[in-house]
Amino acid sequence: MTVATQSQDFVISRVFDVPRDFLWQCFTDPKRMKQWWGPKGFKVIVSDMDLRVGGTYHYGMTAPDGSTMWGLFTYREIVPQERQVFVNCFSDENRGVARHPMAATWPLNLLSTFTFEDAPGGKTRLTVRWRTLDATPEEQATFDSDQSRVSMTNGWTGTMDQLEAYLATAKQGA
Repeated sequence: MTVATQSQDFVISRVFDVPRDFLWQCFTDPKRMKQWWGPKGFKVIVSDMDLRVGGTYHYGMTAPDGSTMWGLFTYREIVPQERQVFVNCFSDENRGVARHPMAATWPLNLLSTFTFEDAPGGKTRLTVRWRTLDATPEEQATFDSDQSRVSMTNGWTGTMDQLEAYLATAKQGA
């Protein structure tokens, strides 16, 4: 007998010292996303966005070791200044779905939900929620592993650190 397990969503949140409309722009303007998107040390080389339900965000990043990684969002829901829901996957430079370059059993697709909420003092809380989408049992086990949870936390912490640094610079230039 097989027993189904309920996976826990991966959730990470941070409060940023900017108004919600400004933080929203950082996730909806490909020129802005190019300045901060990705884990710490990665540099975005392609940032192509069609922000509409059914549209995509296709990006390429150079890793600190010089390798290139690609990703693709396909938007399912967009509520301005409140929420984005999209399918997130690794891709190739031609937008084809690809396996994670360093984890062969990583899920092909994640359902991502980004929420933007007002926080006291004119700040904004960003919450990122990931869950698997149509994962095989092996992909689900990889996503649920302690090692993956640590890796996701580290990756998102680095991404949010980069966003915070960008916001400090962008606010000065405003």
